[in-house]
Amino acid sequence: MNTAVLEKEDDVVVSIIEAAPGKIGAEVFGWDVRNFTKESSEAETLRQLIYRNKIVVIRGQKELSEQEYVNFAHAVGRPQVYFQPQYHHPNHPEIFVSNSLNEEGKKFGVSGTGRYWHTDCSFEKHPLSFTAVRPIFFPKSARATSYVDMARVYRALPDNLKAYVNTRMALQEAWPRYKVQASDLDRSIAELIENFKAECPPCPHPAVIEHPVTGEKILYISSGFTSGLVGLSYEENQKVMKELFDFVEQPEFIHTHFWEDHDLLIWENRALIHKGSKANPGEHSRMYRIGIYDDLPFYVGIDK
Repeated sequence: MNTAVLEKEDDVVVSIIEAAPGKIGAEVFGWDVRNFTKESSEAETLRQLIYRNKIVVIRGQKELSEQEYVNFAHAVGRPQVYFQPQYHHPNHPEIFVSNSLNEEGKKFGVSGTGRYWHTDCSFEKHPLSFTAVRPIFFPKSARATSYVDMARVYRALPDNLKAYVNTRMALQEAWPRYKVQASDLDRSIAELIENFKAECPPCPHPAVIEHPVTGEKILYISSGFTSGLVGLSYEENQKVMKELFDFVEQPEFIHTHFWEDHDLLIWENRALIHKGSKANPGEHSRMYRIGIYDDLPFYVGIDK
């Protein structure tokens, strides 16, 4: 574990604790992300921390407003506006709202998102580079998000499974995770699936990608969005994908972050899959997510 202490001009001490070798997750104390700009040294330091540590936890962001959160995202990269507007914050479309408590009878975001292993927007031609998440409030029973470092998984993958993934494309599909909306009333399940597949068609990406900065090879699949390997029969895919997902989701590979009040997390979507925890009935949570593009190629060999 590496610890750096940086003195700022206003005498605020910034401490950065990086992950131990073979581990993921850095912590930063003393940063006020409201001061970040595209030109600031802090923004570039953060980007490099993300590439090295895969997750960065920025502590103590108590006073951060929605607009300041969006400004921070612009300093780090280019914020995404998610393609389905029902997820948008009403005043800030860059903020994707996961929320289980609607106030004054008004629908606000979408409830119960991301409780399965996935990487954000892997089903798009240009997936997200980074994901930033800021909790607004937590349930008592579910204050955790779990991650798997898929570069580490790839290094540990048995040779027989590497032989399947090394030269194949993996098909990424979002339609099984579609959330029914009020506008879907009186439409059949078949129609909903057909329409959503037209809006968000299945997208192939290499099953193993190379990171454009670190050069790491990463197994780019998830049980949430990967439906199979291109070129295998249905029966062989059923067998191979089960073996792959069983290997990936072993407890030894899982890193769990337990949220503290005023945390701001930002992580690398190329290298990590993640899964949210599920609250007990009657408990509520609200999380603000911003997807961020670093405007590098997502992996070596793909256009920006």
